[in-house]
Amino acid sequence: MAKRKHTHHKIDYIEFAVTNMAKAKKFYSKAFGWKFNDYGPEYAGIQKKKGEVGGLRLDKKVKSGGPLVILFSEDLDKSLKKVIASGGKISKKPFVFPGGRRFHFKDTSGNELGVWGEA
Repeated sequence: MAKRKHTHHKIDYIEFAVTNMAKAKKFYSKAFGWKFNDYGPEYAGIQKKKGEVGGLRLDKKVKSGGPLVILFSEDLDKSLKKVIASGGKISKKPFVFPGGRRFHFKDTSGNELGVWGEA
């Protein structure tokens, strides 16, 4: 396996606390097509082509606030429908901003993320 390249002072990995690992994996897999590397019952890495981009960490509760992770979508309306169908709760309906549209949602553990698409 080739050594993973890291970029100095760039975001390297995003880790989400989740309260139910199976439910969280099912949600992200169904809503966004994410795949996981399982490291036991308390941790799953979020796969990318070479390596991982983040992980799901089992915890007793999720704390709200802090940085907002924003995903990109080529079809915002389709992503909105998939989030809802996967069990996500919309916390901010789609809105327009310069250059695009965006919505916020809470996953099955209560983490809030955003999804944006170009105008």
